Order: sequence, then C-alpha cells, then structure tokens
Amino acid sequence: MQRVGRWLWLRTPLIAVALLSGLPMQAAEQIAAPHSRGISKLVSVASDGKLHYQPYDERGDSIPDFSNCGYGGGGVAIPAVPVKATVTPKPRASDDTQRIQAALDQVSKLPLDKDGFRGTVLLKRGRYRIEGALEINASGVVLRGEGQGEDGTVLFAAGTRERVLINVWGRSGAREARGTRQKITSSYVPVGGRTFEVADGAKFKAGDTVLVSRIGNSAWIHALSMDQITPRPGNPKSTRQWSPFALESDRVITVVAGNRITIDAPITCAIEAQWGGGEIWRYEDSGRIERAGVENLRGVSEFDPRVKGTENGKEYFADERHAIRLVNFDNVKNGWARDLTAEHFYHGVSAINGGAKWITVQDCASLDPVSQLTGGRRYTFAIQGQLSLVQRCYARNARHAFVLGARVPGPNVFLDCKSEADHATSEPHHRWSTGGLFDNVHSNLAIQDRQWMGSGHGWAGANYVIWNCEGSLICQQPPTAQNFAIGFLGQKKGGAFPRHEGWWESEGCHVEPRSLYLKQLEDRVPNQKGKL
Repeated sequence: MQRVGRWLWLRTPLIAVALLSGLPMQAAEQIAAPHSRGISKLVSVASDGKLHYQPYDERGDSIPDFSNCGYGGGGVAIPAVPVKATVTPKPRASDDTQRIQAALDQVSKLPLDKDGFRGTVLLKRGRYRIEGALEINASGVVLRGEGQGEDGTVLFAAGTRERVLINVWGRSGAREARGTRQKITSSYVPVGGRTFEVADGAKFKAGDTVLVSRIGNSAWIHALSMDQITPRPGNPKSTRQWSPFALESDRVITVVAGNRITIDAPITCAIEAQWGGGEIWRYEDSGRIERAGVENLRGVSEFDPRVKGTENGKEYFADERHAIRLVNFDNVKNGWARDLTAEHFYHGVSAINGGAKWITVQDCASLDPVSQLTGGRRYTFAIQGQLSLVQRCYARNARHAFVLGARVPGPNVFLDCKSEADHATSEPHHRWSTGGLFDNVHSNLAIQDRQWMGSGHGWAGANYVIWNCEGSLICQQPPTAQNFAIGFLGQKKGGAFPRHEGWWESEGCHVEPRSLYLKQLEDRVPNQKGKL
C-alpha cells in the first residue's frame, strides 16, 4: 500500500470516531500527520523489504514481534456476525436490562455454526435504560447497536450501583493438565525468543496450548532492589516490598523437535537460570468462551452532579456511586469491542482481564469519566491479559488512559491512539509488567520505577517499546531488562525517582516503518485481507 493510501486508511476510522463521539476533528488529523523519518539500529527494513532485528546486548535479547496481538492472533478481520434476535426501545420502559439479557440468553442457546458463531443480538437505534448489568457468557454471541453517536443505540447506565455494564466472560480460565509440567533446561531464553529446550519434548506436540512460566526468585527481586523500596513519606506502612513471583505466558506450541520447543509468540521477559529458570505445562480451558464481541453502541453513566471535587482551583464532577466501565473481558479468547463510546463512567470503555487472550478493542472513545481524581480511577483502556490490541482509540479527561496492570506477561499493543486533558500518564502501572508496545500513541507516557507510589509499585514496566509516539515521555532502564524510546517526538521528562535512562534512539525524528506492529504483521501474514 502506498503511503498516501495508508494514511487515508488510518485517518478514516479516527475521523469517524471524531464525528460520532466528540473527538475534535483536529485531534484526528494530528494523529495521521506525517513526519520525516529516520532508521532504528535495532529494527529496520532490510533490502528484501522485511524487518531486520539487531540484538541489543550480548545475550541475544531483541525487540519482540508483537504481531500476534489481537483478534484471531493478529491479522484476522473482525467478522460481521448475522443477526438472530432484535430488541427495540420502549419509550416508557422502566428498566430494559432483562429484555436485553433475555435476547442474549436466547441466542446463547443456538447451535454454533461452522465458523464458531451463534449470532448477534441487535439493539435498534434509541435509548435503553439499564439498571443492572448485561452478560455474554457463551461462545459466538455478539451484542450490536446501530451507532455509537448520541443518535445511535444508547445504553443509559441508571442508578447508583457500581458495576460493569456489559460483562463478556467465561466461567474459568486456563487450568493445568496434571503430569505435564516440565523444567525449561535452557540456561537463557532471550527477550524476543520463541524457542527453548525442555527435559522431555516427547510430552508435547504441535498445537498444544501451554503456559510458559518465567520464574523470578528472591535473588532476582534483590537485584532489582524491589525488596528495598523506599517507604512512602508520611505513611511508611502502606509500602509493600516485593516477593518472588512468576510470569505465565499463554502460548501455543508450533514445533517440537526432540527436546526443543517453539511457541507461537515471543517471550517478553528473559528466562534465566540464575533467577529461577522456567517451566512449561499444558493446560485446558473449556471454561473460556470464544468469538464474542460488543459493537456499535454508546454507553452513558448516570451520576450525581451535586458531588464535586476540586483540583488546581477548578471544580469537577466527582461522584463515584455509578457504573464503573462499559465492557469487561475475562476468560475469553478471540473477543472484541469496536465502535463504542463510553461517557461519564468511573473508568471508561474497556478492561481486558487476566483470563483474556487475543482481544481487539478498536475505534472506541472514552469521554469525561466521573470520579475523584486520585489513585485507582479513570483507567479508560486497561489491559491485564495477553496478546491484545487496542487501536485507533481516544480518551479525554482520563488519568491513566492507556494502561497495563501488574505482572502482565505481554505482548500487548496500543496502536494509533490518542488522549487529551490527561490527569496522569499512560503506562505500565506497577510491578513488572512486560513486553508492551505503544505504537504511534499521542499521550503523556511513562515507563519508570514508581517506588513507593501506590502500595509499593516499584519498577512498573520492563522490555517496553515506545515507537513513533508523541507527547511527553519518561523512559528508564530497570536492572536485568531494558525499555526503548524509538522515534519519539515531544518532551523528554525525568522520572519520579532518578534512574538510568532507557534506550533512546532517533529522538525528535520518527523512524521507518511508520508502525512497528503493522509492519511486523505484514511480514508474518503477507496476504492478510480485510480491515483490522
């Protein structure tokens, strides 16, 4: 695709969000504005047209391939699922929760078709009063409206109950298959690596779903100084030191050659014998649901406008007894949220929780959350799961607009997103989240040691990549890992606590390719079809 075509392709969804959700048109235009380009030393386009990766240390660590993130494992267009039930608004209805839930339950009982779908519940254009919460708890079910604008399908989250409005979730997540746990015998599996040795490869086969555990022992915690976090001034008892933990990466085996295992997506935190090594085991996840989504509607949370707070001499709406979030994903594979607007929720559009994998959230807007301006609030697009993609999304008046939680074993991607009127930074938020990509994100960003912040957040992120982003940025290097600021334009800031800087490259000049994720996807799936 020529550059002009690519820019038009990128601009169109953002302009649609601008028109439907209140994003200023100028903001949409700015995201797509081209700049002169440099070349990264670590990832560059080679003579064959594909990306070439240069290890950044003697151990072979390299920038990971993020292209497996998103619905279908990346490169798969979100489907248009046929309508099997329709709900229309009733002007005098006191509560529409049960009517809509009955339609979802009806479609949930239908058989799966050959593509794994049951059908869509269509909410016709108009306003629906939701005093409770809606659930999608069966595979192949979609909830769809007729527009995310104020004149489209509007779900009004009524009342003072604190809840997520739409829950997309299965009854349980991945469960270990007994007798399959194996020690990883490789002394070092680098960042970006997919291949390693195990004690007995005969226990596995291609296609197995596995958890790959990267162990972090007490010696490693000490090397990070995370057992020596400085106590919070004025409240030292609130600060907790770290204990040993493991990162469990949800993967699929692609090749077994003797005792050598290859998996479908890279490791984002090096597995190192001196820090405890690693393990692998098969799992079953019959409690997860698959291929479910929410699309093309608007959620508005009721709140009490009499409850106000003050920041910098200005009043703001601060009520917290109302709906928390529009959509929540947990124990789901291959789910999506698209063309959604969330207005006045405590947080915002979406949360992708730890049991979720291969989720796409796209072309969504979070407008003006209502809560106090303090910790634990206004996380408008949040990721705790793995291999997920948030693209072409917008946030206004968030605290942590694009945020990842603790001990998240990526990869995960934020692509072509923008936030305005931020009250804090977009970031990995605490306790060693790994392997995230902020790709062409316009926001205030931070990857740093947060020390006593929160309850002792410490090193929030490791092996993160900031690629062609704009705004402000803190990028520090944690012990035993790295963080990367490549092609950043904007204000370089010092962290809350002085630390070694991360890997800064081509500061003040964007690099080629424009998008790391899209180019990695092009390299891996050269004949991809459909809009992602």
